[in-house]
Amino acid sequence: MGAGGSDGGTRQFLIGLIMMIGGGYLLLNGIVVRPSLGGRIFGVGGMPVTSGMILIPLMFGIGLIFYNAKNRLGWIIAGASLIALVFGVIANTTVQFARLSIFDLLVILVLLVGGAGLFLRSLRKSG
Repeated sequence: MGAGGSDGGTRQFLIGLIMMIGGGYLLLNGIVVRPSLGGRIFGVGGMPVTSGMILIPLMFGIGLIFYNAKNRLGWIIAGASLIALVFGVIANTTVQFARLSIFDLLVILVLLVGGAGLFLRSLRKSG
């Protein structure tokens, strides 16, 4: 038996896996992530909601928690504000490719897609 319990080759499986990991690493390494905090996170009814506006109920909720740790309203307000802040930061993150040459991009894509092809071919039954 080969990789994945099929008759495919274990060598193809490992080479494909290594190629996919290498290509995926190079692809993710070639991406630049830039946050844009302080501005509009999202809108409610056409009104912009900024990160500062979300910090106000968060502070209020934390104050309620410190006053009475069993106060469910404080936990709900603080939790909802924290979730809104995290989602807002993620939603306002700009993702773009770093400066890559076409050769670098082709090597990354060949590693990623070629590795996936070898990996999947090793899992099918030969015959």
